[in-house]
Parts: sequence; C-alpha cells; structure tokens
Amino acid sequence: MAAAQGRLSDGAGGMDDAKEGEGRASRADQVTDQVPSPFRTAVEALRTARLRPQVEVEQVPPPQRLAPYAHALEATVVDGEQDLADGRLVLLHDPAGHDAWRGTFRLVTLVRAELEPEMAADPLLPEVCWSWLTGALQARGLTYGEPSGTVTRASSHYFGGLAARPSASQIEIRASWTPREGLGGVPDTAAHLASWCDLLAQVAGLPPAGPGDASVVTLPQRRGPQPH
Repeated sequence: MAAAQGRLSDGAGGMDDAKEGEGRASRADQVTDQVPSPFRTAVEALRTARLRPQVEVEQVPPPQRLAPYAHALEATVVDGEQDLADGRLVLLHDPAGHDAWRGTFRLVTLVRAELEPEMAADPLLPEVCWSWLTGALQARGLTYGEPSGTVTRASSHYFGGLAARPSASQIEIRASWTPREGLGGVPDTAAHLASWCDLLAQVAGLPPAGPGDASVVTLPQRRGPQPH
C-alpha cells in the first residue's frame, strides 16, 4: 500500500469538531476529580496496552457533544519515513447509559490508508475491510455489541496541471461498537486499543506481528480524562 497522505483532518461519527477540545482542555484538567471512576480507570488502562513498534500513538483533544466524557487517540503506522495508514480512536462514556449503545461505554473509530490499484479494484474490498475490524476484536477474545459503520473506497484522478500525478485510491473505515464491561463496570480498553492497532497494521499491509514484535506505548500525560 502507498502511504496515507497526512494526518486526520476530517472526522468519523462526530469527530469533525475534535479541535474544539483544545480550548477546553485546561478547564477539564481542573475538574478531573469529578470524572467517574470507571472512565478514569478505562483511560488509565489504555496506557498499558502493548503495541507493535511501527504504530505510533498519541493523545489528542476529543470531539465534543458525543458523550459527557471522552478520550481520543490518534495513531500512525510508520515504516521508515513512510506513513502507511492512520486513524483515530475515541472512547466515550455516559454514566447514565445510552439506549443506542446498550451500555455506558462506546468506541468510535476512523481508519484510512491508500491502496494499490489492484486491491482498490477488488469488488469484495469493503466486506474484507469490515471483516478485518471484527476479526481483530475476535482474535483477542473481546466481546462487544451494537457494531455499526461504513467502509468507503475513493479514487482520485488528476488532470491539467496535475496530470503527471498517478491515480490514487483510498480506503476509509468508520465504525463504532460497545465494549462489554467487566469488573467495576470497566471494559478492557487496553485490549480494544491493541486490536484496533492490529486493524491499522493490517490495513497498512504489514505482516502479522511475531511473538517478540511488540513494545509498550507510553501516551502523553498532558491531559487527563475530559468531561464535557
């Protein structure tokens, strides 16, 4: 696969307004003690996930208005100086529960990568990409409910002054699911993050990870869980 161009600039399932979180971060830090314990525990668990070293993860401002509490991560699959795929994962929490989620937590994601022309032409590509998502969750023994999403395939063709550029194709997966809650009402967010990074690696075209091909990801500590 060719490199995905640039970092995320658009959103998935309401992620378009993620940048609005920048101005609210300092206020959120001041009320961290008001964050529900299950959400705080779920966010802390994300920092314990063991991920492939090719996947670079960082905390970013979460989108607003999707839930009372949100925490967002961005990741890029890097091979040398080449970005192969990128994505965003948002953990949402509503202590009162949410009818559509059938739970108090929800994971929302956007994953995208450029494709080789022969792969982009495969009529079964959307179904295959969706199976990569569900397969990544199942491979780690995760239980989840209410999955939903879209797989979009787009092609760009250049003309006039840009005619020298080769045609490009991109796949984009937008999805959400409800992680099943464990002890204390907290889902295994570390395992869900690891499975999501497995999906990123697969979309990027990386081979399966070997037994020793993992490292601990340390996420930035500049912000805590953010209420809205």
